[in-house]
Amino acid sequence: VPKGPARPPPIKAALVATAPIRWLSAPFRVGTPQEKRISSAIAALGPSYIKLGQFLATRADGIGPELAKDLSHLQDRMAPFSMEQARHAIETALGGRLEDHYTSFGPPVAAASIAQVHKAEVEESGRHRRAVAVKVLRPGVERRFKADLDSYYFAARQIERFHPPSRRLQPVAVVDTLKRTTELEMDLRLEAAAISEMAENIAGDEGFRVPDVDWKRTSRRILTLDWIDGSPISDHAALDARGLDKKALGLVVIRSFLKHAMRDGFFHADMHQGNLFVDHQGLVTAVDFGIMGRLGPKERRFLAEILHGLIPRDYRRAAWVHFWAGYV
Repeated sequence: VPKGPARPPPIKAALVATAPIRWLSAPFRVGTPQEKRISSAIAALGPSYIKLGQFLATRADGIGPELAKDLSHLQDRMAPFSMEQARHAIETALGGRLEDHYTSFGPPVAAASIAQVHKAEVEESGRHRRAVAVKVLRPGVERRFKADLDSYYFAARQIERFHPPSRRLQPVAVVDTLKRTTELEMDLRLEAAAISEMAENIAGDEGFRVPDVDWKRTSRRILTLDWIDGSPISDHAALDARGLDKKALGLVVIRSFLKHAMRDGFFHADMHQGNLFVDHQGLVTAVDFGIMGRLGPKERRFLAEILHGLIPRDYRRAAWVHFWAGYV
């Protein structure tokens, strides 16, 4: 096929139309391990597709354990960006040199679709050093999200145009919500504020905690938190080796979430297993507060009524509450 301007218009159109297929097939052509092929293909499409893959990874009941394990690589094991880019981002956001803010700054320890995390140290009270986690937004992530959302809007409009039964699901409105959510998630000051608010809400709770925010070293693109030493809650072997009761930890997660949602009306809305750790004290510790949820008094009442129907298996009552709340 001739290259450049010599390509006839039909060939140009065909190349554009098959671009997603070529992106998806690329990871399969370079010897990608079998257990990472789907996650690698989704990662090649862009950050908003990664978000979709992260959600599916939490639903092994629907997609099967093998595919869920593959997609779990999207939660915190993406390809990191360079130390030079991280240094530039920090110096641009906080001013001065990186060494003015951190006494040590290590390579990335986790990388996700929007940001990556580095372990660093800060100096306090003379020579005392404190370990911190530094979250740095990916360079150009806003531009990539905009490109992804443009393709989502195109698909949503086509669905509404050509498939009338789908209009009741409001595909365009769903993409509008995704757009608002991602815009908030890419301002790390809002994440820091969410952590501080939840810390106040759960001050008297047991079994669950959140890290402290270092506001002096936090900006729109940089977030500095206490470093959490612990085991990922998804690492069952590590939990067993520590003699921890997994059933008890599961109850802590469920009860904490319900308290946050129904008591406080403010909850972590992205609490997948990649965002939960068990620290050295055995406390469940949440990270990544980029997506939060709020419920007003009426919504909390509806949620309580629905749960009151589901727990004793009074499904007729649970269904009736959906109509009473106006959800149907």
